[in-house]
Amino acid sequence: MLKIKEVADLSGISKRTLHYYDDIGLLCPSKTSSGYRLYDSNNLEDLQQILFFRELGFSLKAIGQVMTSSSFNRKKALMNHKQLLKEKRDKIDIMMETIDKTLESMEGERSMSNKERFEGFNFSSKDPYQKEAREKWGNKAIKQSKKTIRGNEKEMSEEMNKIYWELSAIRHLAPESKEAQAAIGKWFDFLNRIGSYSLDAFEGLGKMYVEDERFKNNIDNFGEGLSIFMKDSMKIYAKNNK
Repeated sequence: MLKIKEVADLSGISKRTLHYYDDIGLLCPSKTSSGYRLYDSNNLEDLQQILFFRELGFSLKAIGQVMTSSSFNRKKALMNHKQLLKEKRDKIDIMMETIDKTLESMEGERSMSNKERFEGFNFSSKDPYQKEAREKWGNKAIKQSKKTIRGNEKEMSEEMNKIYWELSAIRHLAPESKEAQAAIGKWFDFLNRIGSYSLDAFEGLGKMYVEDERFKNNIDNFGEGLSIFMKDSMKIYAKNNK
């Protein structure tokens, strides 16, 4: 068991921040009769997860919702952290290389094209599903989606992940259940805030979640079988709301 000062020194997190995490129920150590906080190995594992999520831009509220979900899996979460941090590292490497090239250009040691000058600054990351999306729902829907998301990437990503975790937590229920239909309804509403999806398109998207391995693998990271549960729930939602 470690005292709060020891945890603060170990993690680089201030005692005040650890107090706050305890106050909001995010990281709650045991307490002695005198009120001193004591952190065990499980607390330290939770703190590590929290710091990984923070590094990736998650809000404390979103972290709490994810980590308290019944479907939360530490191993899968760490694998996701690793992949996202790798992508972040790759982007930083490119930007550092751009800085070196720019400095060399300023010293007259090399010429630099306009394209090279802005490598690493592509904030509208390429969507691997964009071609299929354009074919299925048209350019207008995709343009509207991009316009809505632009400038709100972090908030939209957090909300999307929150819905995925909520669905994952109830994936053991029947797709036609009240809980499943209410949750999948949030997904339908979310999609229609960033684009324009008919009920038929919504049902078709659900099929892609299972038939396309890229979709299936990404979604099932939130819980095994989630893609199938979403497909079935989306089909029923579309039928019931026509």
